[in-house]
Amino acid sequence: MRLVQLMIPTGARETILERLEEQDIDYVVTDETSGREYTGVVYFPLPAAAVEPVLDSLHEERLDEDAYTVVVDAETVISRKFDDLREKYDNGDVESDRISRQELQAEARSLTPTFGIYTTMTVVSAIVATAGLLLDSPAVVVGSMVIAPLIGPALGASVGSVIDDEELFTQSMKYQLIGVVIAIGSAAVFAWLVRVTNIVPPGLNIAEVDEISERLAPDLLSLAVALGAGVAGIVSISTGISVALVGVMIAAALIPPAAAAGIAIAWGNPSAAIGSTALVFVNVLSVNLAGLLTLWYAGYRPENLFELGPTQERVRKRIVALALIVLLFSVLLGGITYNSYVNASFEEDARDEAQIVLEDEAYEEYVFLSLETQMDDDYPLRGPERVIVTVGGPPGEIDQELADILHERIAQDGYEDVTVEIRYVNMVER
Repeated sequence: MRLVQLMIPTGARETILERLEEQDIDYVVTDETSGREYTGVVYFPLPAAAVEPVLDSLHEERLDEDAYTVVVDAETVISRKFDDLREKYDNGDVESDRISRQELQAEARSLTPTFGIYTTMTVVSAIVATAGLLLDSPAVVVGSMVIAPLIGPALGASVGSVIDDEELFTQSMKYQLIGVVIAIGSAAVFAWLVRVTNIVPPGLNIAEVDEISERLAPDLLSLAVALGAGVAGIVSISTGISVALVGVMIAAALIPPAAAAGIAIAWGNPSAAIGSTALVFVNVLSVNLAGLLTLWYAGYRPENLFELGPTQERVRKRIVALALIVLLFSVLLGGITYNSYVNASFEEDARDEAQIVLEDEAYEEYVFLSLETQMDDDYPLRGPERVIVTVGGPPGEIDQELADILHERIAQDGYEDVTVEIRYVNMVER
């Protein structure tokens, strides 16, 4: 429920009140005594779904931008006319659950902090995320998402496009681009300082840190996070639900990958940053794409019907452009996903081959213990570099013929360059 306070311009009083009466809206009018070009202020309660159509009809009656309209939440309204009005606008569809276009615009602007606060919080968030990744601590990484100020710009670009607010769109896109650059840059600087001061163990292999490695070689499932964050963000802001938790989800799609890219750069391995950097940009674009589609589906349109055509064409072009760019990045993520599948299949096949060889009666005295695959550093499309097979058997040296057979069975079908290492463990029965 909303309480609307609307200033009445000189000469429009009778027309505005007639419009309200035609729609069976209860109202109260007070005279304006400031001596300005307004004759009064009208107050009237509305269901949330009625705010936009009612205000649109009233703004056709000589209401200019110099007049102000205030829309505030109303806890309780007791009125038969109000109940009838609610039944009229509550159709049970998406549009009846959303807030007005005017409220959406104000909400989107309020979510974006000043530039100084935005950059400061982005730097702090990236540094905390970098520390969390190096510590391999999911809790610290989640903490970095909570303080990231990314939800405003992420949603503002979509809102600005759909309601034809180019200033909001431009500001939000600028903030998003600057935010990504600042996040990666501050993460790289912090990670470099941590490395050169030996705060982390010398020789730390970032590929062996789970929280980092999973973001250096992302897969297509990462898109689901970004698309879900975009849809959830728009749904939350357009229905008046708290966006705090959704902001964490959007930050989850952006801050940790940006920190991982910064760490890879600080460790002198820029190729390792390709996958995580691509993930950052595809996530940014996917959030915007999902936001645009969700807003248009929810029925948000420009105020002026004459602007609907140009705005619709502009939104369509932006959706197509975003979709094509996301598709392009998805090809890279798809390649990484397929590469991961191939590597997993190789490891499974290698384990099967080793077990088959050791099940032969000629080698019944040996026991297969484990198999480990070590990957190379050719990011983002890594491949198996070494296979370590651990075999148990009686005291003494392993049969050289067995070692040759294991190498032959494992290093085949395009993996001839893979090194196969046999580790022998003496097993004594007591």
